[in-house]
Amino acid sequence: MKNLNQFKKVILLIRRNRYVKKSIKSFFKIASRLPKRKNTIVFESFSGKQFSDNPKALYLYIKENYPQYKLYWSFDRKVAKNLRHKDLHALSRFGLKWIMIMARAEYWITNSRLPLWIPKPRGTTYVQTWHGTPLKKLAADMDEVYMPGTNTERYKRNFLKEANKWDYLVSANEYSTTIFKRAFQFKETIIESGYPRNDILINFNNNEKISELKRKAKLPLDKNVILYAPTWRDNLFYTRGRYKFNLELDLQKMQENFGKDYILILRLHYLVSDNLDLTGFENFVYDVSSYEDINELYLMSDMLITDYSSVFFDYANLKRPMFFYVYDIDEYRDKLRGFYYDFEKKAPGPLVKETDELIKEIKKVEQNNNKPMVNETSFSNKFCYLDDGRASERVVNEILK
Repeated sequence: MKNLNQFKKVILLIRRNRYVKKSIKSFFKIASRLPKRKNTIVFESFSGKQFSDNPKALYLYIKENYPQYKLYWSFDRKVAKNLRHKDLHALSRFGLKWIMIMARAEYWITNSRLPLWIPKPRGTTYVQTWHGTPLKKLAADMDEVYMPGTNTERYKRNFLKEANKWDYLVSANEYSTTIFKRAFQFKETIIESGYPRNDILINFNNNEKISELKRKAKLPLDKNVILYAPTWRDNLFYTRGRYKFNLELDLQKMQENFGKDYILILRLHYLVSDNLDLTGFENFVYDVSSYEDINELYLMSDMLITDYSSVFFDYANLKRPMFFYVYDIDEYRDKLRGFYYDFEKKAPGPLVKETDELIKEIKKVEQNNNKPMVNETSFSNKFCYLDDGRASERVVNEILK
């Protein structure tokens, strides 16, 4: 076993070698000159880490309504081997088969940036769905970049170079469209459709589906569910692409106050690499960070705790209580990212900095029988007006014509 692990490390180092990348890029260019594979689409979600998000919603819609298309999924090698039970044509990212199909596909559909060294072949249509309505500043709008392995100038230059490859960009609302055009300096077609991933929130928000999802996730059916879904911090990292997260929420106090009637499910951002120690909270706290589809977690949950993550724009469709645990808001707002709109005044729920404050606000909502949150209606009217359960249809109609 020790020798096997050492061998795997050597292989990983070889794959990361810049000469190997250069060889893959050259092979990719050669393969892209071969005849195009018509009606072939390659999907990818969060750099091959998940079967989820907008690409998943579009995949399911195309699979059902356009059977003439050959659909493939690009997965990180570690993920691909665990998905053989699914009815998916899974490709191991950067493998030989991946190159031969990716380089000749008629469409690429992804929700995050592809590596900059991957050339876009002539004749391939690149659909970028993105992965959230922006609260924090993006790309060209960022003042300073604190991510590892780059600097502000290089980060912006590389981001915009990648965005220049996109043919379509999916937007959830008019607010997002305005920001995307400027932050990504995007001049091609924006599909202002609502987010395909939110179709499930409209079409399956019923007790039968929610119970089915809870059984699938192995969560108790007799408890209310609190979802805690924080974002990552640019300046807390191990290495490039692997970020730290300090759980500032006092789980002991949460359990003492809500353990009888609730469970707390934790969903960390896909860039966060930490494994949380939940010893002593086994029947109250569940780590669902590896759960594929966060939209299913939204449906299962009775309320949301988040911070600066874009998850609350989607969750607002359910019209359930939201709370914003923003213990580091001054640093995040003034140093790390900055916000596009007055989050502190217009967030659809209370902002708190301490666990005690959070507990107090949750109990207040319980006492008010879950009446609409502050700013809830105006927020939904501004950001969720396109979410009607048919966003996937609108996007597919546009890109496949």
